[in-house]
Amino acid sequence: MAGTGADKEAISEMTTGRLSVYLRCLNFLESQDQKTISSHELADRFHLNSAQIRKDLAHFGEFGIRGVGYNISLLKAHLIRTLGIDIRRKVVIAGAGNLGLALADYHGFNAGGFEIVALVDTDPRKIGQSSRSGIEIRGFEGLGAVVEKNQVEIGVIAVPAEEAQSVYETLVDAGICAILNFAPVQLRARSGVKLRSVDLRINLESLSFYLANRDEMSCVNDPIDTSGAEPPHKP
Repeated sequence: MAGTGADKEAISEMTTGRLSVYLRCLNFLESQDQKTISSHELADRFHLNSAQIRKDLAHFGEFGIRGVGYNISLLKAHLIRTLGIDIRRKVVIAGAGNLGLALADYHGFNAGGFEIVALVDTDPRKIGQSSRSGIEIRGFEGLGAVVEKNQVEIGVIAVPAEEAQSVYETLVDAGICAILNFAPVQLRARSGVKLRSVDLRINLESLSFYLANRDEMSCVNDPIDTSGAEPPHKP
């Protein structure tokens, strides 16, 4: 039986992050023509936690067969539906600087359920041009039309910190209610809008803290790495 609405409301972002990692692992296994896998084998092969795998998946139903394990293809299809990437989510990137252009041309952003439909910028020298992969750069005045025409659901902020809040407000006013922020600043979020920030400096400072205190600390890695790297596997 699938989880109830109340169950899903209680599911943390860490859980959904782990689901994304499990999906990556299943994609790799499917590419190797493997049909089934147990939670123990999945955990051992990809350095995960078998009890955590079973607990996470139990939020969404019963998938394993005792003595057989999980059907990789069926579990993969269910995770894709659960993560909402069984349909293409349209994305617009605000900021056509080095970061915005790199994100627009990154294959991982234009695959697996996502599609970058436009970049927007205030620089008149950039407007009308395109990224290397052909994503058109438009002015902010055309953002509303882009969102409406393409049914854009996700906005990405890739502008300097001092511009990020006003860009956030512009994206929300255009009807976007899920935003990924790469600007190194804490934004004031509006009710009903999901905001996720990625601050690379915070992660660097965390590593620096470890280096400064490594004689007094043991090296404990995060059990789930959602950095985007391919899952490790044993030969």
